[in-house]
Parts: sequence; structure tokens; C-alpha cells
Amino acid sequence: MKGVLDRLVRQYNTKSFIEEDPVQFPRRYKKLQDIEIASFLVAAITWGNRKAILSSCEKILGKIGKSPWDYVMTKRYERLGAGNVHRTFFETDLAHMLRGFHRIYEQNESMNAFLKKKKAADPWDVARLLQEEMTLANDGRVNPKCMPVHYAKTALKRVNLALRWLVRRDGIVDLGVWDCLAPSGLYIPLDVHAGNTARRLLLLQRKQNDRQAVEDLTAVLRKFCPEDPVKYDFALFGAGIAGAVL
Repeated sequence: MKGVLDRLVRQYNTKSFIEEDPVQFPRRYKKLQDIEIASFLVAAITWGNRKAILSSCEKILGKIGKSPWDYVMTKRYERLGAGNVHRTFFETDLAHMLRGFHRIYEQNESMNAFLKKKKAADPWDVARLLQEEMTLANDGRVNPKCMPVHYAKTALKRVNLALRWLVRRDGIVDLGVWDCLAPSGLYIPLDVHAGNTARRLLLLQRKQNDRQAVEDLTAVLRKFCPEDPVKYDFALFGAGIAGAVL
């Protein structure tokens, strides 16, 4: 099985993967803070039709302009209205999220530095810490559309995807600009495609795509590559979305 997965990683973890994937958006930036903000904003709307996701990502970053960090620090998000960004995600949700980022950057050089200072232990810690900052920046209001809240159950797919981009550093698709977590401590961004492929390959028995499923599947993948288990997201997601015969 490791041989099959490694072959699929080589097939899909390529520069050509970037062209039709949301990872292309944070890759447009050079400044760490811009990359951080773009990664979490883009990951926040990665559900539904892939073409629609890419279109919505263009829309959201078009609103923000050349520097997401400058947009946040000058509080231009306060000019947003209530327009739609992507499906059930609106400009009000975007502003909520960016207020939290502003609060972080007021006191820290980067989100990476903030999470290191807070000693984030895993992706659920990351989600909790970011949610706390967003809540504090929005007068105590919690918005689960921006960051999950049910940590015991959530698969944390969107946060795990952003963390894959930010932490993995093989120099191919992912950016690898963070060191608050190690690649060995990442968890699979479990979406429908990756989950279905994992079940077809008998790597995952659990039917629900929840936290337990993420932990179970990642534990299996760690046996194949303890230092970088999430590289197999390219195998599971890539084969799943391509409808590959395995």
C-alpha cells in the first residue's frame, strides 16, 4: 500500500497541481503575513464545486487588493457590506475573520509567532486560539463559519488544509513558511474525495468524516511516513477528484 500511495504522491504533488487548486492564491504573495492571511481566507471557503471555489477566491482577494496584511492593518474591512462571498459566507463573515487577524497582528509579528508564543500543540489548538482572537475582536461574538468551534468532533478540514500549505516544505506545491508546528504533527485535510479514496483503499473504516476519522487515517499514514504523513493528501485527494482506477 505504501508503494501505491507514494506513486500517487509523485503523480499529483507536482507544479501542475497548483494551476487548478486554491493553493495558487497564497502562492501569489511573498510577504509572510500576506501568505498567512490569504491561506486562511481561501481555506475558509474551500467547500463545494471546485470551479466555484476558485472563482470565489478571486473575488475575495480582489476585494482585499495587493496586500492582505495592509488591508487588515488599515482596517479597510470595516467598509465591507453584507454581500455574498461564497455560498453561505458573506462579507460580514469576512470582516469578522479579519478583525481577529488585526488583533493578532497588533501584538505579534505574524500568526506563526503568535501560535509559537501560545505553544499551539496541534491543529485543533490552532483553531481554538484563532477562534478566541476572532471572538475577542468581535465583542464576544462567535462565528463558526470563520473557524470551527466543536473541537471534539470537527474534522477541521479547512484549517488542516491551510496548515498543510503553511507548514509542509518540500518545495513543490506547499509553501512551508511556518515552524509553529512540524510537518510530522499535521493531520489530513479530510474532504469527501480524500475520505472516499481512503475507504476504497481500506485505509479508513469509519463512515463519518469527523475528528475520529481524521485521527484514525492520519495514524495509518504516519506509519508510511512519520515525518510527513500529510503528503498523502495529494494521493488521496488527487486520485479521488480524478476518479482514478486504483
